[in-house]
Amino acid sequence: MPARMPSDPKPPEPGPPEPRPPERAVLELPDLAATERLAAAVAGLARPGEAVLLTGPLGAGKSAFARAFVRAWVGDPAAEVPSPTFTLVQPYDGQRGPVWHCDLYRLGDPDELPELGIEQGLAEAVLLVEWPDRLGPWIPVDRLELALEMCQQAPDARRATLVGFGTWTDRLRSLAAGWTNGVEERT
Repeated sequence: MPARMPSDPKPPEPGPPEPRPPERAVLELPDLAATERLAAAVAGLARPGEAVLLTGPLGAGKSAFARAFVRAWVGDPAAEVPSPTFTLVQPYDGQRGPVWHCDLYRLGDPDELPELGIEQGLAEAVLLVEWPDRLGPWIPVDRLELALEMCQQAPDARRATLVGFGTWTDRLRSLAAGWTNGVEERT
């Protein structure tokens, strides 16, 4: 006797949603103040469980961006924000949750990240990471990648290339639409 086929088959379970394509923006930052304004704007949009990944050569302004980001996050423009070059991770508390400033330049292997508490950081904090290429498989889906490069126009002029993934896609589009030559346009 042949097997009976159900008359009303169940549709297959839906898989995970297709990831949205990343959003990309290039911003000209004519001076350090513009870099600091961008960092404050990014801090205002960041949420715990996400990451802001900073790349660029030595001297490109990653630490200056990170310092301005942390100061904006904690709401204290005079907060002391030392580089975590030797500690690798420096946590800060803000009203919207913690931010973990990570400088992974000295990290030997991504396998060392669990010892630093990376799982906890990914779950409850904004990760602000310098040298994110050392994250290996720990790069989160919801992230803003920000590459800084030096420009010839002035000693502290920078070009920021931002790429938003996951939850950052729409926010980056909104952020970039409000900026012209390092100046946030307020409407």
